[in-house]
Amino acid sequence: MDTSATLTSAFLLGLFTTLHCVGMCGGIIGALSLGLPEKIRNNKLHLLFFVGTYNFGRIISYSLAGLLAGTLGTEILTSIGFKQGHQILQYIGVVMMITVGFYLAGWLPQLAYVEKAGRPLWKKLEPFGRRLLPVSNPFKALLYGLVWGWLPCGMVYFVLVWALSAGSALQGATLMLAFGLGTLPTLLAAGFMASWLTRFARNPKVRSIAGLLIIAMAIGSLFIPMQHNDHGTAPSDHMDQSEHMHHH
Repeated sequence: MDTSATLTSAFLLGLFTTLHCVGMCGGIIGALSLGLPEKIRNNKLHLLFFVGTYNFGRIISYSLAGLLAGTLGTEILTSIGFKQGHQILQYIGVVMMITVGFYLAGWLPQLAYVEKAGRPLWKKLEPFGRRLLPVSNPFKALLYGLVWGWLPCGMVYFVLVWALSAGSALQGATLMLAFGLGTLPTLLAAGFMASWLTRFARNPKVRSIAGLLIIAMAIGSLFIPMQHNDHGTAPSDHMDQSEHMHHH
């Protein structure tokens, strides 16, 4: 899949999966907003700035995790042959997206157990986050966001598996950055209307539609590599023809 299509898919995946995020993180960001000093809460611009800073820190952590996944993926690709390995990991990424769709729609609730994988790391990081409360300045908000980004989340883990196939550390980080930016609009809104968004996100019909859209997007992405590869063979064909003419 070409880079622009991959990043667009990652952004859309982030946008759709925020239905899960609001259910999980909406309460956190709502509590953080309520925990701010009254003069900040009463000023919409100041409140938006603080909520944005929380989320900025969270997205930095996602990008860092993507960097690590991209690095690991590159090692795997190098060891098993880059072309073949990339194709295998790409299909794994598609399977992960379809799985996310089923989970979000509520058809595969067992996947909630995946979040247990991150609990050991979270147990070490969570006390640092607790020490930052109450958040009273932007620096604390940024630090809390950095910690919050490592909160165990099945959706993030699925996208990290996809980041393994990115092809490099930088591309892995960029993919997770695009996913994080996709989650931003809803979680920014959660700072102002957490209770309404939480009710909306828990609506089974809304979750089913979002799940089906992700599944359709995953299946559609299978056809993009084929087109990309077809186009990719063209330069070598032209080179062969030019070399043939040169020999004549």
